[in-house]
Amino acid sequence: MTDEETRRGRHETEDERADRMWTDLIQEVRVAQTGVQILFGFLLTVVFQQKYAQLSHVDKTIYIVTVVLGASATGALIGPVSLHRLVSGRRVKPEAVRLASRLTSIGLFLLLATMTASLVLILRVATHGGYVTWVVVAVLVWYLLCWYAVPLWARRRHSVR
Repeated sequence: MTDEETRRGRHETEDERADRMWTDLIQEVRVAQTGVQILFGFLLTVVFQQKYAQLSHVDKTIYIVTVVLGASATGALIGPVSLHRLVSGRRVKPEAVRLASRLTSIGLFLLLATMTASLVLILRVATHGGYVTWVVVAVLVWYLLCWYAVPLWARRRHSVR
């Protein structure tokens, strides 16, 4: 057994590992894609509602930023599918997995920003309360905990030294 096999904890070739990692990545992307596409779809309908005309300039700006973030997140999270389709059969799967993983990470960050901006807009319009900032910060901290802190803690704690 090589040092690399010991570190990975599996007996697989580079191609087998790339195939496994690709399958895992696509399953993860499916979950995120569904969420961002539903959110983005709802965002696209807001501008056609009568209440949109009554929004303040600041709220309209927040809306536009949120739509652009949602569009960007959608692009990044659909990117791995296009990448796979365009490089399939070219024997570059390990590199494709790395690129798709980066796109997914960017997409998740953009999804985080989209959800946060959406929450800001909705709470500003729904409540006009001064506590909006505190609620948004609390939810953002929760997202950061769930999406980054806990996974990084688990990775660090359970990594083979």
